[in-house]
Amino acid sequence: MKCNLCERRCIIAPGRYGACGVRKNINGKLYTLVYGLLTAMSVDPIEKKPMFHFYPGSSVLSISTVGCNFFCKFCQNWVISQSRLEKGLYGVYKTPEDVVSAALEVGADGIAYTYNEPTIFYEFMYDTARLAKKHGLFNIMVTNGYMTPEAVDDISPYMDAATVDFKGGGNREFYKKYVGVLDPDKIFNTLLAMKEKDWWIEITNLVVPEVGDKPEDVRRLAKWIVDHLGPQTPFHLLRFFPHYKMSNLPPTPVETLEKLARIAREEGLLYVYIGNVPGHPLEHTYCPRCGYRVIEREGVYIRRYSLDREGRCPRCGYRIHIRGEYRGGRRTYFLDLI
Repeated sequence: MKCNLCERRCIIAPGRYGACGVRKNINGKLYTLVYGLLTAMSVDPIEKKPMFHFYPGSSVLSISTVGCNFFCKFCQNWVISQSRLEKGLYGVYKTPEDVVSAALEVGADGIAYTYNEPTIFYEFMYDTARLAKKHGLFNIMVTNGYMTPEAVDDISPYMDAATVDFKGGGNREFYKKYVGVLDPDKIFNTLLAMKEKDWWIEITNLVVPEVGDKPEDVRRLAKWIVDHLGPQTPFHLLRFFPHYKMSNLPPTPVETLEKLARIAREEGLLYVYIGNVPGHPLEHTYCPRCGYRVIEREGVYIRRYSLDREGRCPRCGYRIHIRGEYRGGRRTYFLDLI
């Protein structure tokens, strides 16, 4: 059986699993082993994803399963992402109706498919997103971007936005050695498919010191984003912290992140952020025309929102690139439901 959900396009023999460890060929039929088997169902601010320019200030019900199609040696969520095959499955069974009902009950604005790679629980994500749409909720993915264009096309009627996570600037050798992926350039095909379907897209890049912090990689990535997605695409440079199989490295120096942020802006990106550095000036949004601080954040919370109803800077009238109205005025607290 051939699986066409992610760009690995695994050919799976009878009784065997795909690389994700949660899809199995049983008597010539391909089965998902994690449909509704959730490891988390939590309420988060949308800024935690991170997604800064899509319905800012809103709250999302976040869900995950186990498994992943990547093998990142630095994964922060390795307990769930690297749990594979039947012996590593765990969680609480929920239906799409359960998830949507919970989102409505807690007053969430949308549902986020996150924490582990949502492509590998695609069927449950698809059914939940379709039902969520019927109830006026939006849907977002936090993904490594290795979903196939066919899968993007299939779920597009129900998916609104995605945060696509690069690692090491998209460097091919970095992906091969530390992620277990031979061709990260296929992520760009996914991004083009998302853009064609009018998804809101934000990009993150995890900066791993010493092995994944090359300025030329960030410059190449930023240039591609400007040329193909547009300069208005939010770009988040994330600080690495030692974890899992890469606990020998130090946290990313803030100076490195600031240098890479300057490079990204030089290439024309209008909204460049530094993440995982609480209190840093680049966790705020600035007007590209006059430099006025139009959105102030405190970590993942919005402290001050200065844009008018049309999203314009109060100082110069420049329209900030944001999709969806501001839904702040209330603070979303982290809430674990399972």
